[in-house]
Amino acid sequence: MINVTIWNEFVHEKIHDEVREVYPDGLHMALANGLGGEGFAIRTATLDQPEHGLSDEVLNSTDVLIWWGHMAHDRVSDEISQKVAQRVLDGMGLIVLHSGHFSKPFKALMGTSCDLKWREANEQEIIWCVNPSHPIAEGINGKIILEKEEMYGEFFDIPVPDELVFVSNFQGGEVFRSGCTFLRGSGKIFYFRPGHETYPTFYNPEILKVISNGVKWAYPARNVKPEFGFSEPVRSLGNVLV
Repeated sequence: MINVTIWNEFVHEKIHDEVREVYPDGLHMALANGLGGEGFAIRTATLDQPEHGLSDEVLNSTDVLIWWGHMAHDRVSDEISQKVAQRVLDGMGLIVLHSGHFSKPFKALMGTSCDLKWREANEQEIIWCVNPSHPIAEGINGKIILEKEEMYGEFFDIPVPDELVFVSNFQGGEVFRSGCTFLRGSGKIFYFRPGHETYPTFYNPEILKVISNGVKWAYPARNVKPEFGFSEPVRSLGNVLV
């Protein structure tokens, strides 16, 4: 059983009717319901909860954290952001969705601006699988077509991904690295581009399949934690291997 926490700032749905119509219970609940049949133990957390719903108890018992944010990145406390980033370094998996590219934890872990080009114009997005043998691409037959999505375009100011799984193209001609993996410390990170709040993207079975695959891929390895600092020699300094 993988313990999954879905974090959503849950602001748009409260103040924008067009978003509430698509996600009446919040993006986090659409994701929770969509991923609920995957054998995950799912809980949700939102910005307005004490400690943004991400107390030490919650973070320490989370195997994989899914993060969606957009208009309230600056309202996430630096302390909680640092705790999230540290938990990833310690081994927790992190799935960053859509505009979560500008979240404090993701930017801290990337060490870059994470900026990009964007345009909201009801454009078709084709998400091409460029790494079909990758576990995150399991069950995806070559491409995913979304008839309406927000455009994200290059240059995307992130470090070179450890692995590139998906690339998108849009009606306006732009392309985007839309499915990227990163290793940070003992943790795994998957950034997945789709998911603008005014489109029903998180009801799409193929999108949910990719996110589910990402959770399974990011599940922490149960390895012995590395030791740092001063180290005694493993054998007498006078002995050498032959």
